Amino acid sequence: MNKPESPSASFDAIAPAWYNFRHYTIFKAELEALAKRWVDGKLLNLGCGHGADFLPFKNGFELYGVDYSDGMLQQANRFAHKHNFSVCLTQADLRTLPYSDDNFEKAIAVAAYHHLKGHSEQLKALKELHRVLKPEGEAFLTVWNRCQTRFWFKNKEILLPFKSRGRIIERYYYLFTFGELEKLVRQAGFSILRSAPESRYHLPIRTFARNICLLLKKS
Repeated sequence: MNKPESPSASFDAIAPAWYNFRHYTIFKAELEALAKRWVDGKLLNLGCGHGADFLPFKNGFELYGVDYSDGMLQQANRFAHKHNFSVCLTQADLRTLPYSDDNFEKAIAVAAYHHLKGHSEQLKALKELHRVLKPEGEAFLTVWNRCQTRFWFKNKEILLPFKSRGRIIERYYYLFTFGELEKLVRQAGFSILRSAPESRYHLPIRTFARNICLLLKKS
């Protein structure tokens, strides 16, 4: 595997193009269902990127977001202004969150944990999520599924290119299986309320879905 740029530098570089390329969340159905389930509360968006996943929660929720890319946070401010909602954004690493214990009722982490390298770092980040959630708090997270067909002949760790402003920027991904991720979140102290593919996946066997979607509860 080639050595990528640092994670923050990679996402700083793609942030302006990403704002237009993936302007709206691809998990609209899942997040809107969660907004109805959760109703209101203090919500943390981990690896919030340019802010698209906040949109279903703009009414009734107190919104917070973290990302290690300052460029992405700039785009998240832009997105919030465009869509008329308030959010408190902080540049931070998922493994060392700048919040006190038992701080948030709810959390989401869309396509965030698969950018962390190795189980020890992933588990550290999941334990941080567990720490900042209130007792009985819930979290929704997604990662890419290793068993989707385009990754059948790939390693568990890959670099994927993104072209921005004439440059090719490579982004690191760790590819999870359902069982692997489920084991990790349990080790971090969560119970699993739901483990499923994305709603757009309609085959009867979840194995080949593009995404793994977990709804968790702080035990």
